[in-house]
Amino acid sequence: MPENPTPDVSAEAAHAQWKADRLAAVTSPQGNLALIETRWLRPDDTTTAAQAAEGLAPTVVVTELTRRHLDTGEPERGLRFWDSASPAIREFEGIETFDYDPAWRITGTFTPLDGGRAVPYEHLRDNGFTRELPVPGDLAVTIDGTDYDLDAFDDGGTLLLVFGDPTNRSEDPSQRTYGPGRFLFVQDDSGRASGPREVVLDFNRAFVPPCGFSDQYNCPLPPLANRIATPVTAGERIPLPDTH
Repeated sequence: MPENPTPDVSAEAAHAQWKADRLAAVTSPQGNLALIETRWLRPDDTTTAAQAAEGLAPTVVVTELTRRHLDTGEPERGLRFWDSASPAIREFEGIETFDYDPAWRITGTFTPLDGGRAVPYEHLRDNGFTRELPVPGDLAVTIDGTDYDLDAFDDGGTLLLVFGDPTNRSEDPSQRTYGPGRFLFVQDDSGRASGPREVVLDFNRAFVPPCGFSDQYNCPLPPLANRIATPVTAGERIPLPDTH
């Protein structure tokens, strides 16, 4: 595993704030724990969010979303139902997290590709089928002496890494992380320079994906390139209670 540098008190304080922000986000009225239903509509179904919300409890909000149909490639419209008083929010006890470790803040190199490329990602609820996600460049990083070329896709202008490691299957409950894998936003302070640039992978901020909080999400799974051989003992582990 990475060598352990001198602890940084300010970094630990920032990490504590990040954890607090995460708890606030997942328990918010439209946070991960509030999603109680995702309903995909037939092409001829014109139901609006407002119409779907009629007669529901005042704690429920309905929003619209779209995706591409796996078979036809055509846009598919859906509705999401959020309940700020959901059972999951009421039962939530927190997120098990590893202690902050500065050794897991790792520098890498991101090299943009002209036009990027599409990488097939299997999704949790697609029965083995894949959806292509836009990967705008190559992400090179060395972890525990092993060089990796990772695929981080463009998530609204930010690089999002979906990765797996041996902690996902650990038999030690104190080391076990969310089974399907975890997410990590790649820190890029370069202002989107056109050439190769330094980026930071702070695995202390690895987080449980939305599907770890609600079975109404369809999360991408780690592709082969993003499976790290070293146990990543940093970041979030599992939500409590662990029902997945």
